[in-house]
Amino acid sequence: MRYTKLGRTGLRVSRVCLGTMNFGWLTTESESHAILDRALAEGINFVDTANMYGGVDGDGTAEKFIGSWSGQRDKVVLATKVYAPMSDWPNDGGLSARHIIASCEASLRRLRTDWIDLFQLHHIERGTPWEEIWQALETLTQQGKIRYAGSSNFAGWHLACAQAAADRRNYLGLVSEQAKYNLLTRHVELEVLPAAIELGIGVLPYSPLHFGALSGALRKQRENTGVRTARDAAIRVEPHVAALERYEKLCAGLGLEPTTVALAWLLSRPGVTAPVVGPRVPGQLDQALLALETTLSTETLSALDDIFPPIGNGGPGPEAWAW
Repeated sequence: MRYTKLGRTGLRVSRVCLGTMNFGWLTTESESHAILDRALAEGINFVDTANMYGGVDGDGTAEKFIGSWSGQRDKVVLATKVYAPMSDWPNDGGLSARHIIASCEASLRRLRTDWIDLFQLHHIERGTPWEEIWQALETLTQQGKIRYAGSSNFAGWHLACAQAAADRRNYLGLVSEQAKYNLLTRHVELEVLPAAIELGIGVLPYSPLHFGALSGALRKQRENTGVRTARDAAIRVEPHVAALERYEKLCAGLGLEPTTVALAWLLSRPGVTAPVVGPRVPGQLDQALLALETTLSTETLSALDDIFPPIGNGGPGPEAWAW
């Protein structure tokens, strides 16, 4: 396994992060434990979840599955999230100090742990001042309930505003940003990636396979083992059929699975700490592990840019859209 620092911190995490969004929704408790066992055995020490994953009505099923796992807590860098409404009560969601602290304590109970390594703000909430958010996170840090703070689904300017407010309080601030990033979704290259690199914030790409579209979806459809439902196929695959045909042909020529190529591409991107992979069964970790050993040539990277063009002129703004 390869390890790297999480953003500008001294914390070492595996270059693949185990995502658990399928736990509860698609994967049973025993299957979830088998995935966690396999990940830890392979050296994956970074596990990501969220309070909303895996259930309905805010029951925190994915966190409960992790909490009932008999793995070695001291070896795991455990991340979860706060923001999503956990009920229909007005203060049971968002980023108020009340909800941040209450959500953290509820996550600790479900995870059956004394601390959360990375507590992530799952979405921006424009109506809550950063002073309130950081005061709550500072309190949790001082109490020993969290070690680091991260974000998810932030724009570049949100990262800048958040970090400026943290700096005023002499607080470490954000150390990671979990963003949707893959060959088909490259918006973060405009401003999120440049901001994160400048601020020392590690980027954790989620949906690295664009919900399976980059995993050889066309071949799987031909073999009748593809995207799970017709609706998923229409949304995730059909708009990109021409590009995916070229992509799968390129991967076949390389002798590599499309999943491996998609993850290896992300691992080659500047600022990326670890793609978040969410297997439904332990065997689906194989291609992610192979990506760690795969280096894509300059010619292959250029071909991928040709198939999946970056936005505008490519690279960061303003050059992406201006001279």
